[in-house]
Amino acid sequence: MKLGHIDYLNCYPFYYHAFEKTPLNGIRIFSDYPSELNRMLTNGELDMSPVSSATCANITDDVLVLPEFCLSSIGYVGSVILISKVPIEDLSGKKVGLTTASHTSVVLLKILLKKYYKQEPVYIHADPRPSLKNMDAALIIGNDAMVRVQEPASYTYDLGDLWFRKTDFPVVFAVFAVRRNVSVKYEAEIKAVMSSYHKSLKCLKEEKDKVIRKAKERYPDIIYDIDEYYDLLEFEFTDDLKKALMFYYSIAGEMGLVKKVEQLRYLEL
Repeated sequence: MKLGHIDYLNCYPFYYHAFEKTPLNGIRIFSDYPSELNRMLTNGELDMSPVSSATCANITDDVLVLPEFCLSSIGYVGSVILISKVPIEDLSGKKVGLTTASHTSVVLLKILLKKYYKQEPVYIHADPRPSLKNMDAALIIGNDAMVRVQEPASYTYDLGDLWFRKTDFPVVFAVFAVRRNVSVKYEAEIKAVMSSYHKSLKCLKEEKDKVIRKAKERYPDIIYDIDEYYDLLEFEFTDDLKKALMFYYSIAGEMGLVKKVEQLRYLEL
């Protein structure tokens, strides 16, 4: 079975046990940006993977969502930011760079700017670690938002914080999904991965210092306080977070940014 792994600090806690303790036999792990994993899962090049929530909406007929796990934050997250030369209220007509690394955050930013700030910027593609030389603002996510920058921005906005202030909802940035056509074929492997995830999250609770040390070794350029960062994240896909995700889908669907989602199909083993 082919399993995706978002090669970011926020996803590492799910893979700690597989990487550092007990490897997953018979399972190949592919580590990459969220956008590449989204593409691979969509095209059937991966059997199971974390997937951007926005992408999941577009392929919901083809996948089953794991009901227990997600990548979320309630308010401030620190790893999904908009850097800007001007205040967020003055971005209409300005060039805003959209990272090619992900999908959920791009949709999130478009919703925030149009619906809640009444802004109509000009969107352009940007590298995961953009320069503001040729644009007025840029979206940066994941590890790229937590490294030392060469050119400090005049304004920095945390999208998790903005979303929570405007909607009173958390953001579910990613869920975990299995392609429906392999859910029976790889049932044993899927169970093994889910068990590994549970063990990893248990390690995060019981031996957090070890997890953090290994995370620092894997991502040495991170300047963010990893201990604090992991406290900001929500890994358990609670009923409240499922409701938050459906709220996000309702607005994104109405605005035509993702396919409309009536309900998600969850994996039942």
